[in-house]
Amino acid sequence: MNSIRQNDPKIMVVGLGYVGLPLAIALARKFSVTGFDVNQARINELTSGNDRTGEISTEELVHSSIKFIDDINEGAPSDVYVIAVPTPIDHENKPDLSALNSASQEVGQYLKPGNIVVYESTVFPGVTEEICGPILETASGLVCGEEFFLGYSPERINPGDREHAIDKVTKLVAGQTPDITELLASIYGSVIPAGVYRAPDIRTAEAAKVIENAQRDINIAFINEVAMIFNRLGIDTDNVLAAARTKWNFLDFRPGLVGGHCIGVDPYYLAHAAEEANFDPEMILAGRRINDGMAGYVADEIDRLLQVPSCVLVLGLTFKENVSDLRNSQIVDMIRGLATKGHIVEIYDPIASSEDVQAFYGLALKPTIDKIEPYDAIIGAVAHDSFRAMAASVVNDLVKPSGLLVDLKRIWSDLSPTEGRRIWRL
Repeated sequence: MNSIRQNDPKIMVVGLGYVGLPLAIALARKFSVTGFDVNQARINELTSGNDRTGEISTEELVHSSIKFIDDINEGAPSDVYVIAVPTPIDHENKPDLSALNSASQEVGQYLKPGNIVVYESTVFPGVTEEICGPILETASGLVCGEEFFLGYSPERINPGDREHAIDKVTKLVAGQTPDITELLASIYGSVIPAGVYRAPDIRTAEAAKVIENAQRDINIAFINEVAMIFNRLGIDTDNVLAAARTKWNFLDFRPGLVGGHCIGVDPYYLAHAAEEANFDPEMILAGRRINDGMAGYVADEIDRLLQVPSCVLVLGLTFKENVSDLRNSQIVDMIRGLATKGHIVEIYDPIASSEDVQAFYGLALKPTIDKIEPYDAIIGAVAHDSFRAMAASVVNDLVKPSGLLVDLKRIWSDLSPTEGRRIWRL
């Protein structure tokens, strides 16, 4: 604890993905930081100055003082352990804490009296103290809350968003005791200019994080539902939203496929906590049902418009624009829905890794769309900058004169139907 009180802790960040790496780089500007990940290929990549997620530049990696390791023993003992590993859901949409439990077990073996273990992963209230704490105790032989301490500071990373990078978003912190909260506020506050917010306790911080994405999920679900209604009524949803947006307190959400590791996952964590407390989370699960069903709805609508088995080109596969992250991409579900209906679907995404696409989903990416025969339909699925920059003539050349252009993300809002060619938008 002395080194921490002297404002010079040795910190280890466990998990170097979209969350852990930016945090580790930020902390390394002020403190001695070791970055640990069990994936040796990831460590080799970062050591060579390459971040495949695109969150950290080569220059930042090369000039950072951080040490990257795939053997936790090389960085232990540390004073503060920050655990930033994935917390996905299983096939039944239940919380999967296996990576979190494994990381806790690993760190627990190296804990020393006075250490602090901070969790950044999204969880439901109670996980840090009631699940992770006992694992750390068993592995270390130390008493939680007396010989080592817990903290929670949930990630608020938005991949690919430079306007809301880690140093530009208020950091929520909570410690097992008031003193630990202040220590964490001092550590995070020294590298995050946006400042910190001290939650009164860890459970409150856990709850605050899990509702952030659940709230967004519900709002998108509402817009998705009204988009389906307006489609039935023959009304352009974008025109409706543009009109409604003129009211000062209208919330600006747009319809679409909800994927990624956060919005499509976190509501299930909150729902799990509710059900454990014998409460039926109707609105939360209703929103999830709507958003989880959007890929099937889009596939059905495209199939209805095409009427016969067709050759379709999908532009974009990642879960959001200008990001290589493929986790929980709902576009994959749409593609599978179209394939089930007999359509031949090809995919082009200049940002996604073809190796990852094959490994995660068993799909193949087209290496280029230059000099190809036009398709019966093209689907603008992800609003990558490169797609937005495509000239109208290029888009027109991709689809047959009598074909279908599906613009899920309003990438080409200026394009209008022509004689024989139709355009469908959410």
